[in-house]
Amino acid sequence: MEDYGKHILSIDGRKKLMLQGVQHVGSFDEQEITLDTNMGFLQLKGEGMHITHLNLDDGNLVVEGIINGLEYVEGKSAKGARARGKGLINRLLK
Repeated sequence: MEDYGKHILSIDGRKKLMLQGVQHVGSFDEQEITLDTNMGFLQLKGEGMHITHLNLDDGNLVVEGIINGLEYVEGKSAKGARARGKGLINRLLK
């Protein structure tokens, strides 16, 4: 297996998710967060989710809320996920 760098995902009681290896956050709201990681595209689903810590220089992310599921998706990028209209600009212009 290739070495992709540090990639650690930890979930504490389905209420707090900690992830190392984040490269880009595509879109986020209380029900879904899309990310590019060093292991591929990652989609988080839940309720009341908020990003409480993000440091792209170190690749660290902390999400708090109810985590219902997560899925790694091959051949997809969080940069392309903005087309769904959940980007920061679209939410600000509501």
